[in-house]
Amino acid sequence: MMKNFSGSALHGNNNNHHHHQTPNHVRERGSSRKSAGVLSAVPLRLSLRGYGFCMATLFFFCFGSLFYQLNGGPPKILLDIRQYLGESTYLNDHGPPAPRVIPFPSQVVYNRVGKCGSRTVVILLRLLAEKHQFNLVSSDIHNKTRLTKHEQVDLMKNISNIPQPFLYTRHVHFLNFTRFRIEQPVYINIIRDPINRFLSNYFFRRFGDWRGEQNHLIRTPGMKDDERYLDINVCILENYPECSNPRVFYIIPYFCGQHPQCREPGVWALERAKQNVLENYLLVGILEELEDVLLLLERLLPHYFTGVLNIYKSPDYKKMGNMTGTVRKHIPTLEALQVLYHRMRFEYEFYNFIRDQFHLTKKKIGLKSVSQPTAHSPAFLRELALRTPEPLEEDEDLDTDLEDANSWLVHP
Repeated sequence: MMKNFSGSALHGNNNNHHHHQTPNHVRERGSSRKSAGVLSAVPLRLSLRGYGFCMATLFFFCFGSLFYQLNGGPPKILLDIRQYLGESTYLNDHGPPAPRVIPFPSQVVYNRVGKCGSRTVVILLRLLAEKHQFNLVSSDIHNKTRLTKHEQVDLMKNISNIPQPFLYTRHVHFLNFTRFRIEQPVYINIIRDPINRFLSNYFFRRFGDWRGEQNHLIRTPGMKDDERYLDINVCILENYPECSNPRVFYIIPYFCGQHPQCREPGVWALERAKQNVLENYLLVGILEELEDVLLLLERLLPHYFTGVLNIYKSPDYKKMGNMTGTVRKHIPTLEALQVLYHRMRFEYEFYNFIRDQFHLTKKKIGLKSVSQPTAHSPAFLRELALRTPEPLEEDEDLDTDLEDANSWLVHP
């Protein structure tokens, strides 16, 4: 049997030694076989794990591709982030970070609605333009909100030629720049409870404000006494032109645009106005929450509105604003209010839409709404108070007010 193990004298001489080593060799071979079994199992487990990972990756890729196609492309937020971050390269990732400035709107249009606090905002803008060095162009045309096609093109070209950054303001219905292949600016605006706006305008045209007893005579010298002292209840209930459609259909056309149908009270103008707000307006605030409007403008357009609340809340500015309250203003009867509210049903539907959007924006920013949106009712109309801050009248000369304001403005 030895021949089976050895064929030389060396092996024969080491038989005893070999015999003693055999158990160890057996143990080593046994352990080698065990190790070989473990190692042989490892690639199998790794292969299954890798296979599962690959299948999962393929599944998520297919699902993501399907989601991408069904939704017409990537989410807008991703496009915005990609545009902000730009194209990333190895050098960009490992080199010194390049300073980046988040892009901001450099073309802003405020097509201000009459008797909705716009003159208050314009005075603030005059002060802010000097402080922050942007171009403010405020049109002195106040009674031409609807334009011909050629007038629209001329105005839009003039606006686009203002050195940037600029803020242009005028009483004018929405202008669709893209229709004429001109770069569309960002719009902002403020509206007001429709009945409150109507009452403020009705009495101001007749009796002016606290800045002077003869103020109303200067504004409306051709108004006869029977019209000036016309009882507002008679105006509403007897269907005088000033208190009936389409004269009370006032706010929506500012957002609907220049189309002739925008002047007709109805669903078409309402829906088009809503669409324009969603697509072209950065913010439309409500005058009842003016301080929150200014705060949001400061957050959304800091290069224009930083510090606006400090100016607005200053005692000198408040003193100037207190001189603009409309005199002889009173609330019509409940019957007249109900008739007026029915005539303004599209105005109120738009106002409620704007208020909901405004509160949603405040929620996103982290501001708590002053009041929750509720449907107006006769009970609300019965208690309709003159609770909104009276705006400075829009179409009077600003120079005197600006001289007073500039005396306390702290320049940087």
